[in-house]
Amino acid sequence: MMFSGKVHKLGDSIDTDVMVPGRYLSLLDPAEIAKHIFEEVDPGFAGRVRPGDVIVAGRNFGAGSGREQAPFGLKALGIGCIVAASFSRTFYRMSIDLGLPILISPEVASAARDGQAIEVDTRSGIVRLDGVDHRVEPLPSFIQEIIDLGGVTGWVKREVARRQAAGAA
Repeated sequence: MMFSGKVHKLGDSIDTDVMVPGRYLSLLDPAEIAKHIFEEVDPGFAGRVRPGDVIVAGRNFGAGSGREQAPFGLKALGIGCIVAASFSRTFYRMSIDLGLPILISPEVASAARDGQAIEVDTRSGIVRLDGVDHRVEPLPSFIQEIIDLGGVTGWVKREVARRQAAGAA
């Protein structure tokens, strides 16, 4: 998948409690969750994001409690991809499950600047910052397949349909 937009640069240990404040955890509509992303620490964040924009962060992105609303809300907000020096294991897995592409790159995390133009190709592992290419580990093909299908739910639906078709043949 290819994403292009602007960098939203964040630091180290950005936790899910900051991404989605606790009072919004009962929301079920992704669009409603998206309106409140980073509301307490950066009230204008949701209004600055455009579809395809990329969060670039430091170490341990997604730390804290395992709030599924965080990757769910970021995806609904239009964040195309997240590139970080590292991720919490829970956040990494939730993002893949929900179809939000994430790449690990300490180099990009160090080089990127807020507002900078960025292009990310999750298949080739090329991240371009203002025309300068950085190589990162691309998503493995099985994870890319899950992302392409919108997350694990899309992958399971496709597999059930395949098996039903195979059983009917």
